[in-house]
Amino acid sequence: MALGTNFKPQIATLLDQNGERIIGDLNHNIRKPPKDHSIIRHCSSNVWLAKSELDIGIEDLKANPEEKSKFSPTLRFGSCSEKGPKQFMEDEFICVDIIHEYSSAAMPSPAGFYGVFDGHGGIDAASFTKINILKLIVEDSHFPSNIKKAIKSAFVKVDHAFADTTSLDSSSGTTAIVALILERDLIVANVGDSRAVMGKRGKAIELSKDHKPNSTSERLRIEKLGGVIYDGYLNGQLSVARALGDWHIKGYKGNSMCPLSSEPELEEVVLTEEDEFLIMGCDGLWDVMSSQYAVTMVRKELMKHNDPMECARALVSEALQRNACDNLTVLVICFSMDPPPKIEIISRLHKRRSISAEAIDVLKGLINATS
Repeated sequence: MALGTNFKPQIATLLDQNGERIIGDLNHNIRKPPKDHSIIRHCSSNVWLAKSELDIGIEDLKANPEEKSKFSPTLRFGSCSEKGPKQFMEDEFICVDIIHEYSSAAMPSPAGFYGVFDGHGGIDAASFTKINILKLIVEDSHFPSNIKKAIKSAFVKVDHAFADTTSLDSSSGTTAIVALILERDLIVANVGDSRAVMGKRGKAIELSKDHKPNSTSERLRIEKLGGVIYDGYLNGQLSVARALGDWHIKGYKGNSMCPLSSEPELEEVVLTEEDEFLIMGCDGLWDVMSSQYAVTMVRKELMKHNDPMECARALVSEALQRNACDNLTVLVICFSMDPPPKIEIISRLHKRRSISAEAIDVLKGLINATS
């Protein structure tokens, strides 16, 4: 699919926070900070997590001895997006539960697509990616025979198409994390520091890696390409090592030596009956909450009311109470219509814990910060 200066963004069917279908438009709610914001910084809270621990993941969980190989997920989701304490809202998200409307290719059922896009330097890149990424995936020549290749190709195409769209600010950028579910196959693609975490019978399974400049793998890649990391920021400007947009840093298309990468990392899993839900959120959530805490909280909420929309709102509310200092966008995708079952916990004789898993997580963060 040739993309150039005449590339026209497509219209995407989206859902608002109340679950109502809306039409995504590139000019919808485009808000951006002043042009002189040359350094993009995301603050993170060091608030002490003083609330009582909800984490059931510290115990051994009794696995189901007979996994149902014919498990077929039923998709339902909830979303919540709040500006938080920041002046501008730069997050976008997409939830599509019927991919068949976007492609004539034969696909299994269910088929869902979900994404979170955390913009910086304005909302243009996040909005453009939200509207176009799914269409570029399903229209790629490798879809659906080689879905991973189609997703990687679509990320490159949407990034280059954004650079060619002169009506938008190509210096704005965005992280992008998307989840494609086709029957039992779940593929997560990530660029940036948003995160996808699966709840597996109460245990948090991270399906993405935060692309921070000072992580070992990203730091080595950046330095190999001539980039520098200053105070945790790529070239002293960006708090992520991978992003779409940010063409003032990338320079020009085809610049393979640019330390800021738009190549996504992919993770694929086959869903089983033990996989209960997926949480997708921007870094505003994960700056103040561990993956395990979020999974435990969502599971408890689902057991109470079985409403993923309320779960997403509860996570955002909890993050705000923990002094989150960024925009907050959270999606909760459930794989069953039923609430999670109660877990039978195997007791550990003569072994007790005097500190919770959440507190351990905090202590590790403090130790890493001082080391």
